[in-house]
Amino acid sequence: MEHPRRHTIAMGLVTALVGFTSSFAVVLAGLRGVGATPEQAASGLAILCITQALGMLWLTWRYRAPLTLAWSTPGAALLASQGAVAGGWPAAVGAFLVVGVLIVATGLVRPLGRLIGMIPPTIAQAMLAGILFPLCLAPFASLADQPWLVGALILVWILMQRLAARWATPVTFGVALVIMIAATARSGGAALTAPALALTAPALTWAGVLGIAVPLYVVTMASQNVPGVAVLKAAGYETPWKETMLVTGAGTLASAGFGGHAINLAAITAALPASPESHPEPQRRWVATATAGWAYLGIAVVAATLTALVDAAPAGLLESVAGLALLGTFATSASGAMTEARDRVPAAITLLLAASGVAIVGIGSAFWALLVGLAVRRILQPRAAAVPAPAERG
Repeated sequence: MEHPRRHTIAMGLVTALVGFTSSFAVVLAGLRGVGATPEQAASGLAILCITQALGMLWLTWRYRAPLTLAWSTPGAALLASQGAVAGGWPAAVGAFLVVGVLIVATGLVRPLGRLIGMIPPTIAQAMLAGILFPLCLAPFASLADQPWLVGALILVWILMQRLAARWATPVTFGVALVIMIAATARSGGAALTAPALALTAPALTWAGVLGIAVPLYVVTMASQNVPGVAVLKAAGYETPWKETMLVTGAGTLASAGFGGHAINLAAITAALPASPESHPEPQRRWVATATAGWAYLGIAVVAATLTALVDAAPAGLLESVAGLALLGTFATSASGAMTEARDRVPAAITLLLAASGVAIVGIGSAFWALLVGLAVRRILQPRAAAVPAPAERG
């Protein structure tokens, strides 16, 4: 029996809805964390929707495969945990440009991609877990000030984890959205805000490049692009690596001035349009990803309104939604960091240093966590005993 096309289109809409609602709060928290005003954060959210949508539409048209893109959620979490750097928002925008250049270079220069692959997974996962740790604490820290509101969000999230885990964060966001609308109505604020893009002149600083750009590039590659390739391969698709890196790198470069931090291959949501539930025939599943692209273009229109609602929300609500959205990722990365017994000490140091938020010479903790973790691993790693082969003895 012919598979109804509307089912494939519906899967694309679900992909966009889950992808956006499950992490847009993290993006806003990240952009605000590095100094963006509400208008600049709304611009960043909108331009990310636009560039990833255009990237998906191009890649699906060219390859007829469900090559789903997303913004870098771990990268946004990094921004939220690192905070503002010397030079403020313009320095952050300059760092976003550097990330775009590095992603393009990854597509053009193969050794750069191999260099990222040489970072031990335990250290990469530990750095990510450390970045996420302060954000995942936020819902529980906010209980002191907003016990009923935040407590309700946590309860809804836990219940949805039991009933339909995929929808836990979107449903929790829906509850938070009702609270935001009520708060906006009570304060007399306007619920509808016209979309606008705010251009910022970038500034290149060492603190921005080392404290934001380098760790943002590493977590985007290690936590999004590499798993994204694995998800597609498991579904039977080969990723056109060079062109995907060029498209996402160019998209990051184009969006940086408007506040977009990074776009990349989707990891978790990539499995939705690539699955048999999207369409029984693999060569027709690209329609779902194309539909998600068109949906993101529509979502970009309401980015400013959502940002205005978040701005009027009770203190701690946005951080709580973001923290709950990242709990699963934190659990996975923390567990992955400790899988190798010989790497547990350097991984623990990496995690704790990344979570500390300490800045040395103006450079954030994620960079130092990666550097120190690799150095400690090198020091503690036992050298292989030089035992000659049997034929060489005597």
